[in-house]
Amino acid sequence: MKDMTGDLEDTIYTMSLEADKVLQNVIHRTPLVTSLTLSKMIGANVYLKLENLQKTGSFKVRGAYYAIWRSKKEKDFSLCVTASSGNHAQGVAYASHSLGLSSIVVMPIHTPMIKVRSTEGYGAKVILYGDTYDEAYEKATSIAEERNALFVHPFNDPKVIAGQGTIGLELLRDLDRIDSVIVPIGGGGLISGIATVLKKRRRGIKIYGVQASGSNAIYLSLKHGRLITLDRVSTIADGVMVKTPGDLTFKLISELVDDVVLVDDDEIVRAILFLMERCKTVAEPAGAMSIAALLANKLSVEGNVVTIISGGNVDMPLLVRIINRALVLERRLVKLRGILPDRPGYLKKVIDIVARVNGNIVTVEHDRNSLELRPGVARVEILVEVPSVEVVNEIIQALKKRGFNFKVA
Repeated sequence: MKDMTGDLEDTIYTMSLEADKVLQNVIHRTPLVTSLTLSKMIGANVYLKLENLQKTGSFKVRGAYYAIWRSKKEKDFSLCVTASSGNHAQGVAYASHSLGLSSIVVMPIHTPMIKVRSTEGYGAKVILYGDTYDEAYEKATSIAEERNALFVHPFNDPKVIAGQGTIGLELLRDLDRIDSVIVPIGGGGLISGIATVLKKRRRGIKIYGVQASGSNAIYLSLKHGRLITLDRVSTIADGVMVKTPGDLTFKLISELVDDVVLVDDDEIVRAILFLMERCKTVAEPAGAMSIAALLANKLSVEGNVVTIISGGNVDMPLLVRIINRALVLERRLVKLRGILPDRPGYLKKVIDIVARVNGNIVTVEHDRNSLELRPGVARVEILVEVPSVEVVNEIIQALKKRGFNFKVA
């Protein structure tokens, strides 16, 4: 296996060098920026590779374009077909259009509408099919076979992996010393490409992968030493919802990646809010996973640490829910619940106390009809924005002094 993997590494590395030239005037050479706040928190020099600022909003265009470009040199075809939860779809659509080809993209039915519309905007025909990527994949491969089209795999293709590996080449040009790189993992194409290039040039660089706990096929496959297929996947990070890893990516990750850790949805949500507030950048859930691992202390790192912000295609309604969830987790959006006498003026007294202690009331719910309540009282729930956890305690204590017993719901 190691000999086979070595040959695969050499092939991908060589193609990555070619892809770097091919993509020169096609993609953005995305910024590598520092985060002083995160660096202080982690105790290392943390850099962010902002692939959320890439054309089509994610790194996927790199692999898609190079795979189609190279395949076009090898054989004749006029149609590209793929399956994707969104980012690879946009990459294939953009690349196909740029190279004068048609494209069909099969996407899971729950794909965020921003990704569907963007893919159509790049000229692709979109078919919504299946609940997961794997179901969409089966549909797409059958279409490709029927239409004699090129099927562009999202991750388990040496050409696609090589295209993603160009990120590693950019990192080497932008940073003199790299101690570790943290990469989100779905099917494994991104980390396989980056790891292949970096380990080929500087074997001592540590490569860490991050998977969502609700979609952890690579993590389990590494633990068991064989490919594991999940019965189901469930995570807010739709970009990494993959039931079965690729055999090629599994080989490369097994050989080249130093560790893979898991993050849950709440840790991802907190990372998205952190990136928005402290780094002034918007990442989709999958794109924030490397930051989630650092903030949740899942990795011990030092020196120069690069985090890959892999994409920024987040549906706006979802982003609103993410922000609200993050504020609740951070105790900056708090629901207070208490019982009051159902008489005029009591609710106003509570509202006045909350306002005096710097709480901003968002909503008030007043229920006097529940069978759980005795006559003459009402249950009150107040959703309050607060600047810090300390203010929550101040509000509760201020209410208590006036005889009102409220708790965090």
